[in-house]
Amino acid sequence: MDSIDVLKKLFEQHFHAAATRVQPLQGELGGSGRKIIRLSSDQHHAVGILYNVREENVAFLEFSRHFRRHGLPVPEIYAEDLSRGAYLEEDLGDTTLFEFLSSNRAGESITPQAVEAYRKVVAVLPRFQVEAGRDLNYDVCYPRDSFDRQSIAWDLNYFKYYFLRLAGIPFNEQALEDDFDRLTNFLLSAERDYFMYRDFQSRNIMLRDGQPYFLDYQGGRKGALQYDIASLLYDAKADLPPELRQQLLNLYLEKLSGFTGLNREAFLQYFYAYVYVRILQALGAYGFRGFYERKAHFLQSVPYALKNLRWLSHNVKLPIALPTLMDAFNSMLASEKLQGLAVEADALTVRVFSFSFHRGMPKDESGHGGGFVFDGRSLPNPGREERFKALTGKDAPVIDYLNQQQSVHQFLASVMSLVDASVSEYQRRGFKSLMVSFGCTGGQHRSVFLAEQVAKRLRGRNGVEVVVHHRELENPAQ
Repeated sequence: MDSIDVLKKLFEQHFHAAATRVQPLQGELGGSGRKIIRLSSDQHHAVGILYNVREENVAFLEFSRHFRRHGLPVPEIYAEDLSRGAYLEEDLGDTTLFEFLSSNRAGESITPQAVEAYRKVVAVLPRFQVEAGRDLNYDVCYPRDSFDRQSIAWDLNYFKYYFLRLAGIPFNEQALEDDFDRLTNFLLSAERDYFMYRDFQSRNIMLRDGQPYFLDYQGGRKGALQYDIASLLYDAKADLPPELRQQLLNLYLEKLSGFTGLNREAFLQYFYAYVYVRILQALGAYGFRGFYERKAHFLQSVPYALKNLRWLSHNVKLPIALPTLMDAFNSMLASEKLQGLAVEADALTVRVFSFSFHRGMPKDESGHGGGFVFDGRSLPNPGREERFKALTGKDAPVIDYLNQQQSVHQFLASVMSLVDASVSEYQRRGFKSLMVSFGCTGGQHRSVFLAEQVAKRLRGRNGVEVVVHHRELENPAQ
């Protein structure tokens, strides 16, 4: 049986309806190797996962059920077939915290809505770490049940061999190993009897109806509290301003104190060492995927990680001496090769909006102005048919209906001709932001469909980062 057929079978068994639409969601952009696929029928939709590492699948499924028993916002598991590396889970939509942040900022200026989303995320974290961590079955953790000496060594060597070596940064191997030993011993002297999410960052958090939902905790294990909040606040491409990072850290410590006896001074003594080790782990991953596997888009995060290292070097003094590692950081910050990545990474961001004309046109938060506003009201309106009223332009029946209209294809062809030409010229001239908006009567069907179609086509272009924002779906009129 084909792997997609396994997911279709799980879908039909759970919903008692056939999946009429199957849509890959991630392609080659993800770093995990999992295939993520949305399946839908007229009434139901779910996300299917295909992955052949059984132990990791078992960890995710058991953790998901455990967290749901604790009332935490994680996807419901609908069905599974571990023998074929497949499971079906709740569909949490398309808006990650990272995408929401990207469409709600202009440089260092971040909207109150995005700050509030981060505050909600930070407030939930202690519930995973302390409350749900107390009675979690750590026997299913993969590949280790603890962030122990072995785990740390893997991360540090990942950084050394896949980032430092491949980026051409010189270092004395024994002296660097001595620093790694000192850093490891210090990290392990922190209290480590909590659930460590391991990959708590903005792309693994979904926003639905303004509330956060959490994914990708299958690498979780026992560890220190500091690691996860460091992962979120120093998430490279999220590029949070230092003042916001401090506000969110203060909020986290306030919420944490309600779950465990907190010695703030002891927490902060270890915090920045965990920030460093998380950044090193991330740089190792960027190096492996980018330099070694030659997936260039992973290298786009490197300049942001270097920016974090520069801030740390100017603002933080660790309680331990790591002279060789700090010298390597200085060499990284001075490297022409890595500085060149900053130019390559400075992609053109295309923000694609859908909206209702009744509520006015979307505001360009980037500060650049301009862009395109296309009026989809000349196209056939699915909203006038009863069968489509509860659906949106992201649902298969609406998509199929609009795809059958010749006028829609003509409209999209004209739009893509204009947008493609502008994208090419913007890239040639080094512009960094373009806004493309689609309006219709209610902002629910035609505009959403058009925005999704254009975004899908633009995502295949090199040097283009696409952010989709369905205004009326995300913020319905009261």
